[in-house]
Amino acid sequence: MKTIKITAVKQVVHNDLISAYENPINHACDIKIGDTYFSFDGKKPENLCESAWESMEKFVVELANGGGNFYDGWMKNPYSAMISCNDGFRPVSFYIEVVEE
Repeated sequence: MKTIKITAVKQVVHNDLISAYENPINHACDIKIGDTYFSFDGKKPENLCESAWESMEKFVVELANGGGNFYDGWMKNPYSAMISCNDGFRPVSFYIEVVEE
């Protein structure tokens, strides 16, 4: 199987939605822009948020198994994907790419 690199590349914070809908919380997310994780054998990397993994798992597994070219040419690099976690208040976007052929 191929090794997959997962990099946090951007986070958007929707303060208007947080103010309108979210109960106050002290801590929401530990991921920082630039954080990098590696998936071996299509498995969840340690320390990667479970919610983020749920959003990207099928893409990571497909890439790890030699697949790619999602949605008929969506990405410039056919062996990559751009996936965001499912936090509607402060989603983090991850660049997922094959790093071992």
